[in-house]
Amino acid sequence: MTDLSPAQQAMIDLFQKHMEAELAGDLDTTMATMTDAPHLNHVPVMAGGVGREGVRAFYRNHLVGKFMPPDVKITNVSRTVGHDQLVEELVLSFTHTQPIDWLLPGVPPTGKKVEMAVVVIVGFKDGKISHEHIYWDQAGVLLQVGLLNPTGLPVTGPESARKVLDPQLPPRQIPFP
Repeated sequence: MTDLSPAQQAMIDLFQKHMEAELAGDLDTTMATMTDAPHLNHVPVMAGGVGREGVRAFYRNHLVGKFMPPDVKITNVSRTVGHDQLVEELVLSFTHTQPIDWLLPGVPPTGKKVEMAVVVIVGFKDGKISHEHIYWDQAGVLLQVGLLNPTGLPVTGPESARKVLDPQLPPRQIPFP
């Protein structure tokens, strides 16, 4: 294991504070971790914000204090830390019991279980978070909530997240059934 520099540890600590504030519904603390000109992009659905007010409005209206199904679980898989950014690989699991605009815009709750691998790329500038780019497999999410018929498509559901957690699981055979 490589020793982290104090600057790298500070990035980790700040992002942890940011995530804890998001999950706790604390908009002011969430925004206090960010630069004056941040941007946020949930890549598969292009949801997010640009600039301090754009990011704040997105958090206020769609994320901070909004996404907390009672059974949400976040499992850390890996972390890569550079000089001015970090990459978090996570598995997120929950039951879709409430609207989740940043993930499934306009989709009413389906009551379905979802397991998804997520990658968060976090940039830093002057000791604050400058951006977040968040990636996940939207086809896999749509399949799990019943909005995508997988017949004839090379898509998977929760098994892809499970394989991230357990690399020893067997791969899917090609061609896909």
